[in-house]
Amino acid sequence: MKKNMYSILKGTFLISDDSFKNWRFIIFLSVLAIVMIASSHSADKKVYEIARLNNEVKELRSRFLDGRSRLMQLKMESAVALKMKEKGLEPSVIPPKKIKVKSQK
Repeated sequence: MKKNMYSILKGTFLISDDSFKNWRFIIFLSVLAIVMIASSHSADKKVYEIARLNNEVKELRSRFLDGRSRLMQLKMESAVALKMKEKGLEPSVIPPKKIKVKSQK
């Protein structure tokens, strides 16, 4: 056991005659570590993108609600009458009449 520990600490297991299997295992572990790191970075990138999109959705929703409330105020009859009064137009006192057109055969 003591000999194996000294072999690992000195690095002789990498240069011995049967070191090819050790190098294969080390390369496999290195490639696996690189894949894991890349996967972790990709997941973090997606999490940040999701957070950014959620903030954008909240901002757009608030802008939509603000625009909709302003539109509702502008569509009210009192607001339209006030705007027309500024331009010199007033609502008609005489109610509208329905015109019926008879078809000519």
